[in-house]
Amino acid sequence: MSESGTPEQHSPVRRLRTVDLPVFARTVAIAFVGGAIFNALNLPLPWMLGAMMATGSVTLMRIETIMDVRLRTIMIIVLGVLLGSAFSPEILERAALWPITLVSLAGYVLLSTVSGYVYFRLAGFEPKTAFFSGVPGGLNEMVTLTGAMGGDERQVSVAHTTRIFLVVMILPFLFRIIEDFDPTLRTFSADGSPLDLADIVLLAGSAIVGLYAARLLSLPAPHLTGPMVASAAVHLLGLTHASPPVIVVAVAQILLGASVGARFAGLTYRDLGRVLRLGGIATLILLTVTGIFAVALHAITGIPFESIVLAFSPGGLTEMSLVALALNVDTAFVATHHIVRITVVVMIVPFLFKIMRRRGLID
Repeated sequence: MSESGTPEQHSPVRRLRTVDLPVFARTVAIAFVGGAIFNALNLPLPWMLGAMMATGSVTLMRIETIMDVRLRTIMIIVLGVLLGSAFSPEILERAALWPITLVSLAGYVLLSTVSGYVYFRLAGFEPKTAFFSGVPGGLNEMVTLTGAMGGDERQVSVAHTTRIFLVVMILPFLFRIIEDFDPTLRTFSADGSPLDLADIVLLAGSAIVGLYAARLLSLPAPHLTGPMVASAAVHLLGLTHASPPVIVVAVAQILLGASVGARFAGLTYRDLGRVLRLGGIATLILLTVTGIFAVALHAITGIPFESIVLAFSPGGLTEMSLVALALNVDTAFVATHHIVRITVVVMIVPFLFKIMRRRGLID
C-alpha cells in the first residue's frame, strides 16, 4: 500500500536513500520492541507478529515507517535456506501422498477466486478490482496482474495485505487454543552445534546458486523458492544438517513483520475499519474454503489436518512457512504447497479472467 506519487518515491517498502536512514532505524526499533513484548508474553510467532502489530499501529498513527526492500529480500533468502533445511531424507517416505493434495490446489484456487469475486462484487468493488482482490495469490503477483488488466492496484494491494495480515494473526492463536501447539522459534539443526566452515559454505552456496537458478528458470517467488530448493537438495543428500542460527531467523522475522506493518501507510482509522470489515469477511470466506479442502483431503490421504490447513491457507508463502516453522508443523509440506499455489495462480488466473470477461462478467 502506498501513498500518492511514484511507487519508488513513496512506497513504505523501497530502496532507501541516505535521508531515509533515521526513519528506517526507528522502524526497526519499533518492530524489535513489538517482537520482544510478544515474546515476553509467550504469544504465537512473537517476533514476526509483534513486529507487524507494533509497526502497523504506529503507521496508523501517522508516524512514518520505512523498510528497505533489499534488506527484506535478503531476509527472505535466509528464510528460504532455513525452510530447505526441513527437507530430510525421511521426508521422501511422507511425500508419496503429496500429489493428491498438490493437484487439489487447482480446485482450491478456482473455488476461492470465484467466492472472493462474488463477495467483493457484492461489497461494491468494480469487476476487475473485485476479481483480483478475491484471488488467493501473492501480493506482488496480484498487484502486477491488476495493473496489467486495468484494475485498481491500491484497492487490490489493501485487500491482499489485509488478508495476509489477518491470516497470519488468526491461525497461530487458533492452533494455540485448539491444538495446544507450542509456537517456539526453532531451526532444524540436529544438535544445535555452531556452524563450521563447511556448513557456512554450503548454506551460503545454496542461497546464491538457488537464487540465480530460480531467476533463470523463472520460478515463482525466486528469492524464497530458489534458496529453499537448493538448501533442500544439500540436506536431502546428507551434505549438511545445519540451518541458519536462531538469532538470524529472529531478525528475519522482525524485518518481514515490519514490512507488512509498514504497508498500512496512508490509511486512516476510518479506512482501517472498512478494510478490516471487508478483509475480515473475505478472509473468513477463504478460510472456510480452506477448511472444506482440509477436511476432505485429511479423510482421503490421512495427512495431518493441521498440515493441510496451513498448506491451503490464503496467507503469503513466506508468512505461512514461518507459521508452520513456529508451530512445528510439516514445514516442507506447507512451503511446497504454497509455491505450487502461486504457480497455479499465475497460470490459471489470467485464463479465468479472460473467460469471465468473454461472458460479460467482467467489463
